[in-house]
Amino acid sequence: MQGTVDGFSYGLVTPLVAYFMACLGGALGLRCTTRSMLVAQSWRPGWLALGSAAIGSGIWTMHFVAMMGFTVRGVPIHYDKAMTYASLAVAIIMVGIGIFIVGYRGARGTALFTGGTITGLGIASMHYLGMASMSLDGKLQYNTVTVGISVAIAMAAATAALWAAGQVRGFLWSVGASLVMGLAVSGMHYTGMAALSVHVHGAAEPATGQSPASLLAPMLIGPLAFLLLAGVVVMFDPLMVMGKPTVVPVEQKPGIPAHTHLRHPAHRLRLRPHRTPEHQESRTPQNR
Repeated sequence: MQGTVDGFSYGLVTPLVAYFMACLGGALGLRCTTRSMLVAQSWRPGWLALGSAAIGSGIWTMHFVAMMGFTVRGVPIHYDKAMTYASLAVAIIMVGIGIFIVGYRGARGTALFTGGTITGLGIASMHYLGMASMSLDGKLQYNTVTVGISVAIAMAAATAALWAAGQVRGFLWSVGASLVMGLAVSGMHYTGMAALSVHVHGAAEPATGQSPASLLAPMLIGPLAFLLLAGVVVMFDPLMVMGKPTVVPVEQKPGIPAHTHLRHPAHRLRLRPHRTPEHQESRTPQNR
């Protein structure tokens, strides 16, 4: 029997909150990616790891906030806890691979295409693994063409977001990139949900697992707390806000030394050798 599926049981509340979470994680993650391009090699892995965790947490939270509005009429829905958190790990790892490629190889050419593809596949993998954690008295079926479209949306939008993050053009530029990342996650999610159809069995044992309401608490406490911490790091780092180095390099011109220190003229006076009385006498005229 065909089940009646409703993905907006709370109206526009869950889609808007889900999109906000995707944009928040994307903004923090992409800003950390931009920051990694402005620091020394020793600090770069830390910023890229923080960005990967922020984006992964954002898209994972977005997915399950959106799933709070998903219902099948007359059929209770439960979730397997282990598989649910496995989808979070997959999201962080695959997004991290894509971000590290762009962070070290640059947001252009083959590196951008590879990083964007892997990041988009990470978003799609998180979505469908999260859907696989859902347990109900029925069978989930997907339209292959629509699933392919959803994956293509994720890869294209993730590539565009990583390209924008690699431009290093300031905070507003990264905000725009995060909006694109939010579209990647939300567009992929709801396109994938449009590919879903549920065939209800009607007579089976009750599904086991945790209900969506019981999963909401750890989602809000865990990933949201991490996103808050990442937001504090971004807000209190002036280089993260300005998007450019705080120390402007000295312009090199012909005839001008590259490193000229003009702030301490007294320091150069100490470089003059101290003349002894013998040296002073030697400068007196010899022919009188």
